[in-house]
Amino acid sequence: MIRFIITMFFSLTTIFPISAQNVKQTGTVPAENTAQACKTQVIAHRGFWEDNILQQNTLYALKKAQEIGIYGSELDVNLTKDGILIICHGPKVGDIKNVQYANFEDIRKTQLANKETVPTLDEYLELGKKDLDTKLIVEIKPHDSPVLEKEALQKVIKAVKKHKMKKQVEFISFSFYICKELARLMPDSKVAYLGGEIAPREIKEAKLTGIDYNQSVFIKNPQWIKEAHDLGLTVNVWTVSDKESIEKFRDMGVDFITTNDPILTRNLCK
Repeated sequence: MIRFIITMFFSLTTIFPISAQNVKQTGTVPAENTAQACKTQVIAHRGFWEDNILQQNTLYALKKAQEIGIYGSELDVNLTKDGILIICHGPKVGDIKNVQYANFEDIRKTQLANKETVPTLDEYLELGKKDLDTKLIVEIKPHDSPVLEKEALQKVIKAVKKHKMKKQVEFISFSFYICKELARLMPDSKVAYLGGEIAPREIKEAKLTGIDYNQSVFIKNPQWIKEAHDLGLTVNVWTVSDKESIEKFRDMGVDFITTNDPILTRNLCK
């Protein structure tokens, strides 16, 4: 009798193999899949600057982001009038109305809230490569002409190569021209578009690797998340910082959340 039961068991498992699909239908999650239930990664918006907005894009903000164990830290790059790449959201800093029309020496005189000065891209990359586990998400700001945008992106690429950080740096921009040029000149790098008005298929055709859109875009076009994934693109949403929204976009399956509260987002995406 026992031999008959054992024989029947193995016969049934051959006909109806125990698989994730079969278990899923019963409502039980396989143990090996539970760790993958939440795969959303966290990006600190302009670094981790806590409550002081004037510390954004500082070396302090990058260092703090490196300390909390998240995927990456976003930073904004502008080209000054005299051709220096600086880390600053812009256009205004201190008494300077637009950093793209000011010389670096004048910008450097501005003291930030934490007593730092506006850092250069080279300074940021030097600190960034001290922690290889934290990606640098480099946003190249749009400039007034294709000539200036070309100069900015070429200098960014040169700096990234000089510091040997091609594997650690990813690129984003509101300028579709910059994104397409980055995809052409840095074909092995991750490049995502920020604008929000372009559907995933056109992004794929432009040879970019992802979409990085404001949360309002995905509320209006939730199907774009699946469409992007089906095309092999990554999906990032910004700037999501409250618990309800973090959980909503996490459950919608975005790959990355860019946030002003990276600790809360990290804890909710474990």
